[in-house]
Amino acid sequence: MTSAISSTGIGSGLDINAIVSSLTTSAGAAETNALNRRQTALTAQVSAFGAFSSALATLQATLTTLQDPTKLAGRTATLADTSIATATATATAIAGQYSLQVQNLATAASLASAPVLSANSTIGTGSLSIAVGASSATIVIDSTNNTLAGIVGAINRATNNPGVSASILTTTGGARLVLSGSATGAANAITVTQSGGDGGLAALVYDPAHGITNLTQTQAALDANFTVNGYAATSASNVVSSVIGGVTFNLLKTTAANTPTTLTIGNDTTGAQTSISTFVTALNGLLTSIHSLTGYNAATKSAGPLLGNQTLLSFQNQLSKILGQVNTSIAGGARSLTDLGIAANPQGTYSTNATTLGNALIANVSSIGQLLGGTHGIATQINTLVTGYIQAGGLLDTVNKGLQSGLTDVSKQQAALKARLAIYSASLTEEYNAMDTAVALMKQTQTYLTQAFNTGSGSSSGSTSSSSGLGSGNLSTGA
Repeated sequence: MTSAISSTGIGSGLDINAIVSSLTTSAGAAETNALNRRQTALTAQVSAFGAFSSALATLQATLTTLQDPTKLAGRTATLADTSIATATATATAIAGQYSLQVQNLATAASLASAPVLSANSTIGTGSLSIAVGASSATIVIDSTNNTLAGIVGAINRATNNPGVSASILTTTGGARLVLSGSATGAANAITVTQSGGDGGLAALVYDPAHGITNLTQTQAALDANFTVNGYAATSASNVVSSVIGGVTFNLLKTTAANTPTTLTIGNDTTGAQTSISTFVTALNGLLTSIHSLTGYNAATKSAGPLLGNQTLLSFQNQLSKILGQVNTSIAGGARSLTDLGIAANPQGTYSTNATTLGNALIANVSSIGQLLGGTHGIATQINTLVTGYIQAGGLLDTVNKGLQSGLTDVSKQQAALKARLAIYSASLTEEYNAMDTAVALMKQTQTYLTQAFNTGSGSSSGSTSSSSGLGSGNLSTGA
């Protein structure tokens, strides 16, 4: 009986679960919608500031080259005859032309022994002392490595090897030890002496200072000799960087007598043009992002997630001031972005005139390096501005922490509302179940009374009929 009348809706016939759910939803609808709207807005702002931060980082990445005038102001180095030499130049090189004539290249020493039967031929034991310039090493040769091949291995494995490689040259005449120096220049001649042992190592001695040349010098250690603009110069290496400031050239072969080749140092505008164009592209990407995030699209009647946001608008104002600067301290050459052909257009971005930029770079690339780089350069100022926004603990970091705190607060309020609505739902369910139970009891009582009344009515009718029959009989008898 009890389980029957406590079943939800059994007494009233109502869908209590649906009613309670509807009332609970209705009770929390206003607060739920408000919290959802706030959560959506905060999430959109987090995403928007993330897009802004990404655009700032992209712009900042293009500033590295522009901030350093030595990287921006490149130079080219070109040889008329690239078989004679190749060359490179840094930004410190002065543009101009030079004549280059090479009398001889720098070479490394090379020595060879007299031939023996084979690589396995025994040479001797003792100590070999090999010197290259001021460096030397003493190598012990004993019965385990006294063959030509063993001596080669001992020289190459020596931990204090002074810069000599040993090899075996096998020809029709036999096998020879070849010693090759790794460093060029007259100061890197090779000498070989020996001591102790059985005396067989004497065949490998090369000591011109003492008149002993049992090895044959197949190539002398020489400095390179050349002239630049007719002036004699020498170098221990064929890679020369000390003759022309900012220029390094690699000598490849000698020139014919009285036929110098021409070395031309010019301005390298290609790299600078690419770097500046990349900067303008990133700048336009940032400005477009700011406009999209803070503006209102009348055509679509939609506002950006950061409509009117002062953080972005303040950045844009500061950026515009930097971009519009004119550096009057620059003597000649470009003093502003306009002089480089970079100008603002009606869409709020910047366009670049490649011809104007190229001409400015050719005319005075150092002034452009001064305009963009250095302590007070435009690129340096932009980098400082951007860093203040995106660095750890910077403005955007602070803003993001505030937004995340707001999202956390919304989550807590949503959880609290859910708990309150759960209590409210349970209370409604209890009340409706109580009502349902009461209705069920009323129906039960009604049914009982109805049955009782119907039963009583039937008994009363039977008694009346019996009485009527007797009465009728009595009356009949009496007649």
